[in-house]
Amino acid sequence: MRKLLIVASFLLFVLKLDAQQGQHISRPKLVVGIVVDQMRWDYLYRYYDRYSEDGFKRMMNEGYSCQNAFINYLPSFTAPGHTCIYTGSVPSIHGIVANDWMDNRSGKGVYCTEDETVTAVAGSYKAGQMSPRNLFTTTVTDELRLATNMRSKVYGISIKDRGAILPAGHLANGAFWFDDSTGNFMSSSYYGSSLPEWMVKFNNKRWADSFVNSTWVTLYDKDSYVQSLPDKNIFEGPIKGENNVTFPHSVAGAQKNYYRLRYLPTANTMLVKAAKACIAGAEMGQGSETDFLCISFSSTDYVGHAFTPNSIEAEDMFLRLDKEIASLLRYLDRHVGAGNYTIFLTADHGAAHNADYMQSIKLPAGNRMEGDAFTSLNKWLKEKTGKDSLVKDLSNYQVYLNDRNIDKYKMDREAVKRLVTEWFEQQDGVAYVIDLEHISNSTAPANVCKMAMNGYNRLRSGCLQVILQPGWYSGYGPTGTTHGTWNPYDTHIPLLWYGWGIRHGEDFKRVNMTDISATLAAMLHIQMPNGCIGKPIKELMKK
Repeated sequence: MRKLLIVASFLLFVLKLDAQQGQHISRPKLVVGIVVDQMRWDYLYRYYDRYSEDGFKRMMNEGYSCQNAFINYLPSFTAPGHTCIYTGSVPSIHGIVANDWMDNRSGKGVYCTEDETVTAVAGSYKAGQMSPRNLFTTTVTDELRLATNMRSKVYGISIKDRGAILPAGHLANGAFWFDDSTGNFMSSSYYGSSLPEWMVKFNNKRWADSFVNSTWVTLYDKDSYVQSLPDKNIFEGPIKGENNVTFPHSVAGAQKNYYRLRYLPTANTMLVKAAKACIAGAEMGQGSETDFLCISFSSTDYVGHAFTPNSIEAEDMFLRLDKEIASLLRYLDRHVGAGNYTIFLTADHGAAHNADYMQSIKLPAGNRMEGDAFTSLNKWLKEKTGKDSLVKDLSNYQVYLNDRNIDKYKMDREAVKRLVTEWFEQQDGVAYVIDLEHISNSTAPANVCKMAMNGYNRLRSGCLQVILQPGWYSGYGPTGTTHGTWNPYDTHIPLLWYGWGIRHGEDFKRVNMTDISATLAAMLHIQMPNGCIGKPIKELMKK
């Protein structure tokens, strides 16, 4: 009898152990994050009737759309946008305050992903000195790697280095970006001493050579682009190397410098081909753990800056991008399996309409040139104080004081700030000047103050934030456009979810860019990034 009880107890223990081992956390095989650089939210609907059924519309009509997603910090630029999406944090915490900034301790200018301790891998020297080391926090991709004891695979890929590096995080298996000197995707020694074999094979196909010799013509008859201004107008600037601003566009002969390829929709085609090569070559979505691929489309940003949101170039770029999204979704269906992957699509920022165009149709707008303002401001300060170079830099809509000179002259720093504020308040287009070191004293609206506060990092930010009037921006010249302000055209972003774990629907509840990583962490049952301030968007998840 005793033996029977022992045997029965042993069998019960084995069955219980088998049951425990059979239990597993339900996760998708692959997560794909898509960031479309400079995609305004309204582009989902401005071109809706011309999109195919299998690209943006598939995600909108079969997935979940957060219609009221916003950036909640300043300035609204590429590097902080990508970082916020994947950290769930804001520049005040994650440290990526802009694409470039002034280091307040050393006084030196810093590029967001620069790292002189690493070397180029399969690319030019300077373009390869890049890594995520300037990022203070973890990303959701880092947390996935930690949660699976590094078994999950994470890759980032983009034309821009910052679009690949910052989303992929500190622990990525690899990040790849486009090298203008070779026409290949490259990396840095931060990720290893050589490119993976699948990327070497991809580069050997020399897609850039064929694409750089192609001519960009409109997908449809030009007369059908009724959402855009006429092809020839005074608000657009040319692609570098071209003499005109109208179709057809050609960058042929640019093999010695592939930079101009960034302006063509074929750069998006090449990126999707590289993403597919990564999925196949790294066997993403084929293992027992969830993998994560970060894709960032950059050509939309280059075209927006040059041609404005009202251009046929912008419209055609998004119509062609829609086809690339459809191609990627079909590829995921075949190679990972429909229902086995989760995909989200968002943007790092939007863009303003061209200021001169706005004025031409009797809407208030303007363009303040930071370089001109910097010179004029220092000249005015010298007239007031007799002292030279009291402002060190004027960038990112922020003022960096020259603290060394202020100390040398034994001046009152707060008095200098008041003088700078006085000068800006006399300028056209300036609404407020927020003292970021004493933000509670500001008279700007509370939501604008909070965005400025979220963007302020004492080690990397200026001490004053300049808030322009709606429609105004700090641009590069009279043509094209830019971004960086608090206004909805810069901060209202698309946010689409599709696939595993996502229900069909939409809502108009306000959500923030910081909520994206919090939502992914909740869906994957992993820890939020260590600087995350977002909240999961529970409405989009299947019960």
